[in-house]
Amino acid sequence: MKRPLMAVALLLTAGILAGSFPISVAPLFCAAGGLTLLLLFWPRASPLLAGLLVFLVGVLSVERETAILSPNDLRLLPQGEALALVRGVLRDSPKYHLHHKKNRDEWSSTSVLAVEAIAYDRGTWRPAFGKLVANTPGRLEVFAGQKVEISGVIGAAPGPVAEGLFDYRFYLSQQGIYHHLKVQSSNDWRVVESPAKPPLADQFGAWARKAIALGLPAEDESLRLEWALTLGWKEGLTEEASDSFVKASTYHIFAVDGLRVAIISGILLMLLRVLAVPRMWCGLACIPALWFYAALTEWPASAIRAIIMLVVVIIGWVLKRPSDMINSLLAAAVVILVWEPRQLCQAGFQLSFFVVLCIILILPPLNQLGERFLRPDPFLPEALQPRWRRMLRPPLAMAGGWFLTSLAAWLGSIPLVAYYFHLVTPLSGAANVIAVPLCGLVLICNLTSLLFAAWLPPVAVLFNHAGWFCMEMIRRSSGRFAGLPGAYFYLGTPGIAGIVLYYAVLLSVMTGWLWRNPFRNWKIVVLMSASVVWLAMDIRTARETWVTILPLEGGHAVFAEEPGLAECWLIDCGNEPSVESVVKPFLEARGVNRLSNFVLTHGEEGYSGGAAEVEKLFRPRRVYWPPVKFASPSMREFQQLLANDPAKQTPPASGDKIGPWSVLYPDQRKRLPRGEDNAMVLSGCFSGLKILLLSDLGHAGQGALLALGGDLQADIVVAAPPGTGEPLSDALLEAVRPRVIVIADSTTPATRRAGRDLQARLAQGRVPVLYTHVTEAVKLVVEPGGRWRLQGMDGTMVNGEVGLTAIRPLPSKP
Repeated sequence: MKRPLMAVALLLTAGILAGSFPISVAPLFCAAGGLTLLLLFWPRASPLLAGLLVFLVGVLSVERETAILSPNDLRLLPQGEALALVRGVLRDSPKYHLHHKKNRDEWSSTSVLAVEAIAYDRGTWRPAFGKLVANTPGRLEVFAGQKVEISGVIGAAPGPVAEGLFDYRFYLSQQGIYHHLKVQSSNDWRVVESPAKPPLADQFGAWARKAIALGLPAEDESLRLEWALTLGWKEGLTEEASDSFVKASTYHIFAVDGLRVAIISGILLMLLRVLAVPRMWCGLACIPALWFYAALTEWPASAIRAIIMLVVVIIGWVLKRPSDMINSLLAAAVVILVWEPRQLCQAGFQLSFFVVLCIILILPPLNQLGERFLRPDPFLPEALQPRWRRMLRPPLAMAGGWFLTSLAAWLGSIPLVAYYFHLVTPLSGAANVIAVPLCGLVLICNLTSLLFAAWLPPVAVLFNHAGWFCMEMIRRSSGRFAGLPGAYFYLGTPGIAGIVLYYAVLLSVMTGWLWRNPFRNWKIVVLMSASVVWLAMDIRTARETWVTILPLEGGHAVFAEEPGLAECWLIDCGNEPSVESVVKPFLEARGVNRLSNFVLTHGEEGYSGGAAEVEKLFRPRRVYWPPVKFASPSMREFQQLLANDPAKQTPPASGDKIGPWSVLYPDQRKRLPRGEDNAMVLSGCFSGLKILLLSDLGHAGQGALLALGGDLQADIVVAAPPGTGEPLSDALLEAVRPRVIVIADSTTPATRRAGRDLQARLAQGRVPVLYTHVTEAVKLVVEPGGRWRLQGMDGTMVNGEVGLTAIRPLPSKP
């Protein structure tokens, strides 16, 4: 077999996927032992038995990482949030994050703690085993290896508020971390025991940052980007600083991944070969140097993946053995998955291997295509060709090689980047033609500076200025590419079937496998049939109407998508932090590049405080707000922002219709004293299903709405607790007669959470009630035929059909 590791990798992957389901471990160990004995005494059946054994190794490797082996495991402790004092050892030095909030910088730290003991509510200590993440505002004076005691609120890590948002809980679980500690300040930390010095990686990092900054006038953004690129120091990579790199698809240069490891290994091998070092000694020197670099950057998983693959390639090069890049890639995958099987579900692992695989398979035919354009006239002797053409051919071939490599990497990353980051960057190839070579120059300059900084500072200063200049060029070029029209756009999260079909079509067509015998016709038929089925499913989904209720801090937002995303409606947006953390990533995950309609129901900060940010990010075509005046400063600032755009100044009056929504309230002739009592009330109808949005209408506003005497009946009503009183008075409930109630409350502040009295009153009826502080976001899907389902992020579901009163509420997931 030309690539024997392909079957091993596939069987191991299948075993890891099977191991994610609940399985009894004892029979598997017995089966693995029996298969091992059979392999020794039954050689004829070795291929089949070896395959089964590899599959069992995959299953058992997952069980090894996830099984509860200690009676003191943190997963066996009482669930739910509780005040606790935790003692343990810091596994790594804290990671710091810089946030820009209202023209001021704020720091936060994330620390991983190996827990040894825990005390609930300042009670007695009890032994505990496991890891947790502690999040603390500000910076901490601690480092890896110290034993500390931390006071905070322990509980499960937060999950995604809505579909498409980053799942922090799942991300931590893939690292064996299942608990989260919220710490109020650095004063809640106490060092119990400490080593004499910080770890070598911390000491080297501090010295290296000073060395790279030697001779530069000030610490600016380009210098901090150099630290991130060379040393893996990510503290200066704020969202604002990294935004242009993400949109130009050059952010990958800051990851300690295959690109950086390949550049560093190339520099080392080239230097050693120039010094006439024999091939064997070049490889033996390069491998430990790469592992040393990974240790100094605190062993990132991406670096370990890349180094393992390069070690396989370098060993083959040293031994002068013929190498197969795909087999080397599969060998690295097998080693990594046996060592850490949970990496299979990590975005970094999937991107690394699929991108490298696509480069290996796609780049050769792309290079052949590029050579056709650069190939000189075969009937014209070299001496008779124009001199300028001969001079331009080598640099054009080099630039073309970089571009085609970037193109192959981009083609291999499109579906996974869309799935995890909801972004497509068509100009990434051109941007990387500039960024990647400059990245190599920055690394050369910085590594040379580190080499000379201690004993010949003037040389280090010279290389520092050269490295800063190259990084400034990367920063400016990425910013220019990100600002070009069509440089990027957001795409809705693709399904797993679509991703598999994409790779099947891409690799089979680009490699020519689809057109080769045997079974050429059958391969084409199967691929076309799969494409038709996928397209039919996608068209069916596109005909549905989606309405999502997003709980926010002190308010909520509603996002409605008409079939095919022809028109979308964002109703309220929350305050500015809520826009940044929830609304913006949610809209990007839904593939919204520009809002069709933006509605503000009233001027309260928790509902419209981030309106200016929404205007800046998504440039809505039409904006609506109530016809009454609000005292809210944020609302007035937003109206002033749109003062020069008459098309966006549309205050609809009671009785008006805007798209599928009818405005039922407020009455522009009468303004009530409290802002929440003037909140706009909207009634929408989708495929016969009526939805009533009450915002956080107060008691007086509910009375005024009833006094108008309009038709309030609705199948689903969405309301939020007002600042004072309760939503949905008995009289209003009688007028609406809903089949399902959604209370859009939030955990914080406490005044915006549904109280026990409200829950008891609503429970007296026979109408299902969903509280968003429990369910998180609630999604309503309405099919063209009138069938609908209402589903929360916790699994709570209510099904129904237009015209039928019988509904089926499903219990929440535990």
